[in-house]
Amino acid sequence: MPDTRHGMLLRFGLGALLVVAFAAATTAVAGLLQFKQLAAYIGLQPSLSGVQVQIPAPGDPQTLLLIGSDHRAGDPYRAANTDTMMLMRLNADSTTINVLSIPRDLKVQIRSGGTSYAGRLNSAYSIGGPNLLLHILKTQVFPGFHVNHVIDVNFRAFSELIDAIGCVYTDVDHRYYNVSTPGLNNYSSIDIAAGYQKLCGANQSVKGALAFVRFRHTDSDIVRNARQQDFLRWARDAYSGTELFANRDRLLRIFGSHAQTDYTLHSADALENLVVLLATSAGHQLKSIPFPAQLSNCTGGGQTPCYVTADPVAEQQTYQQLMRPTIPTPTPAAAGAPPGAGHGGHGRRRAGISTAGLVPDPVDGRAQAAALGRAGLPVYYPNLVQAGSQYCSSISGNCNGYLEPAAEYIGAYPREYRIHAGARAYPSYRMTLVINAALGLYYGVQGTAWRNPPILDKPTQTETVDGRQLLEYFNGSKLSLVAWRTPAAAYWIANSLNDSIPSKQLIAIAASLRLHH
Repeated sequence: MPDTRHGMLLRFGLGALLVVAFAAATTAVAGLLQFKQLAAYIGLQPSLSGVQVQIPAPGDPQTLLLIGSDHRAGDPYRAANTDTMMLMRLNADSTTINVLSIPRDLKVQIRSGGTSYAGRLNSAYSIGGPNLLLHILKTQVFPGFHVNHVIDVNFRAFSELIDAIGCVYTDVDHRYYNVSTPGLNNYSSIDIAAGYQKLCGANQSVKGALAFVRFRHTDSDIVRNARQQDFLRWARDAYSGTELFANRDRLLRIFGSHAQTDYTLHSADALENLVVLLATSAGHQLKSIPFPAQLSNCTGGGQTPCYVTADPVAEQQTYQQLMRPTIPTPTPAAAGAPPGAGHGGHGRRRAGISTAGLVPDPVDGRAQAAALGRAGLPVYYPNLVQAGSQYCSSISGNCNGYLEPAAEYIGAYPREYRIHAGARAYPSYRMTLVINAALGLYYGVQGTAWRNPPILDKPTQTETVDGRQLLEYFNGSKLSLVAWRTPAAAYWIANSLNDSIPSKQLIAIAASLRLHH
């Protein structure tokens, strides 16, 4: 493989829990190692027996089923769980890598031991491993679906790889806290404060990245999928091609020790075919395809929906979106849509912007700013907030977790803290607003003396509103973040995890930021 292929792989990633693992491994070998050597690393674990895949011709688009699980090779699947089931569509003719997260709580019919019963999709993995999971996807969720490769990566690989790439700066939307108590709640323990910060694998710590992406104690399966895909984007931008080259052996050993793939990826030819396609897709945007989920309420008094359901017609339309390549339009900015592959080259000016759906709330904004005390940087708060939302407050406890002690939320809302980056510690703050706590919908106001954090690299476009230059970051057609810099600091408004705030509203909220005196 010629070395020139390495230049095509400066950036790219796959999906949530395991994308970092597979992306790091395959990227590191492209143009750097023989594919037989990569096959040897993958051969550290046995292939997934009996998984039916469709072998693609060289250069053809490919569909990957990515599974994040706690399964260990050789152990029975009945003791294993999966939190992540993700489809990824790679197409050299597309400007995007299409990603679709499938809810673990999706209601399906499971046949086992001669009987059929209703259950969650992730239960199929525990009963029959990837084979049964793939069979149900093909027959009940996306009839006619074919997969080219299946990759199952253990959670331990995720934690070790996050540490290997130097951790990931993460925009945490609200306070995550839970202590798992047998007999009271069986949700995983977690202890992460709101705000932009670096999360590490830290041996699967309650303050680590794995705890963050797996969390579902007080929100829905859909919000967790959105959280995982956000983390994917941040992780993809965290590691340069030069760093991959320098650490390729370590990354490959981690991946090979904890990943199982279909049998075809144990051959050098199939690996080369896939990695060449990944190389061609290196600079493509990640495009999240939302699953057409319908949430049903529990009847047993639980906090989160018992099942996710979906209309079969909507499922087929979603599948078609996943498979459809994204073709660039000649003038996306002129059409009012986000530039598909542009990075800050498009700028527009507006004298003002519509405030429909927003309400002024300067009193609460000033109270939040005052509660920060000496934050170490100028504090801005929005004059406008989304109608129906409210600031989270440690005093009122309106955003405290379910059955968790109030003492764990002192200083959480709003939060004054330091972002550590190398030898520097930048004064920062976070204000959190809640739209619907039961659905896990929060948005935030971030300020930091770190003017160039990684999250503000490569804006999709810029826009000047009332004389203020706003940096806008789109996730597909939805606006995820709007930022603004001063000579002393950077500020941004972060949308909810599923980008529920319309673009015009998010821009107007950012444009309304006022300095607290």
